[in-house]
Amino acid sequence: MQGVNLKNIFVGNLDFGASEESIRTLFSSYGNVDRVSIVTDRETGRSRGFAFVEMSDSGEADRAIDALNGYNMGGRALNVNEARPKTNSGGGGGGGGYRQRREPRW
Repeated sequence: MQGVNLKNIFVGNLDFGASEESIRTLFSSYGNVDRVSIVTDRETGRSRGFAFVEMSDSGEADRAIDALNGYNMGGRALNVNEARPKTNSGGGGGGGGYRQRREPRW
């Protein structure tokens, strides 16, 4: 097993009740799943409706993406694609971009 072929898959539009185990079971029909991580809200601990799945074989990962994009899980059509690497370009919702300074109100 080589880490070079590792593929990170984004899984969106998840049912908030989906578990790591249910996602792992779904993806393991297409190959070996190395890791599943459901993204949760920091304050409430509840699912934010998306997850990342890591598969070590990029061919298996591509087959899983093709087969599962649009797949109905828990009454919702999944949005499955290759995860894009995180970028540090500002302007996103998390701050860090240009922010105009407010004048004091008093």
